[in-house]
Amino acid sequence: MTDERNTQDETAGRTRTPGDSYVQSFARGLSVIRAFGPQRPSMTLSEVAAVTGLTRAGARRILLTLAHLGYVEIHDRRFALTPRILELGYAYLSATPLWDLAQPYMEAVAEATGESCSVSVLDGEDIIYILRVATHRVMTINLAVGSRLPAWVTSMGRVLLAGRPESEQDRVLAASDIRAYTPDTVTDPCVLKRMLADIRADGYACVAQELEPGLQSVAVPLMDRGGRVISAMNVSSHTSRYSREAMLDACLPSLREAARQINQALRQRS
Repeated sequence: MTDERNTQDETAGRTRTPGDSYVQSFARGLSVIRAFGPQRPSMTLSEVAAVTGLTRAGARRILLTLAHLGYVEIHDRRFALTPRILELGYAYLSATPLWDLAQPYMEAVAEATGESCSVSVLDGEDIIYILRVATHRVMTINLAVGSRLPAWVTSMGRVLLAGRPESEQDRVLAASDIRAYTPDTVTDPCVLKRMLADIRADGYACVAQELEPGLQSVAVPLMDRGGRVISAMNVSSHTSRYSREAMLDACLPSLREAARQINQALRQRS
């Protein structure tokens, strides 16, 4: 009972106010790393301070520390991440059983369907792509490993949410920025909850033109040895190539067979 209470207290500390175990300097260092991205591939010291809300002195100490460790480079007074930063993400991917198990089955799905195949996990209110076999681009944004999308409006996100308890579904939906991306976007939380119940019963989710016009995808769950949904795998296509029904006929059997094989491999490894 004491251990359970301590765990609850630690969780509350993470989601509410930092406690004694919170290392503020480490959190600030991570905020500096996250400040870089496609829109800000390099920044001056002043820009880093402005983006992160740190003082110039604080930002400078963190940047110089990261530079000393080889994660940041400095050129013409501008700071940029180095390829070494990939070590941080690779540590997660290489420790994930799906990393070396799923890829061959995903490639088989992509070859059988002629469509891109992806695997993602749930992180807060978003899904994060951890594996992807791309055949052609169907979205205006370029999806790759590490890309994030809202869970509530994506096929993989809905599969992942459908595998969670209702209390967690409610929390994610309440915290999500639910809005109409297209005229077909489902924005009613009550309707979304009913859809999640259907997805849980059917074992798949199909989302058509809710996130972006012309984009549709179908996803299935990937499960651990205990039957817990740990990730989702999908195939995405353009509506010009398939109707919703035709996409299900063409892609869902391949997805389900690949998921069955991946789940079996995960059970054998556990």
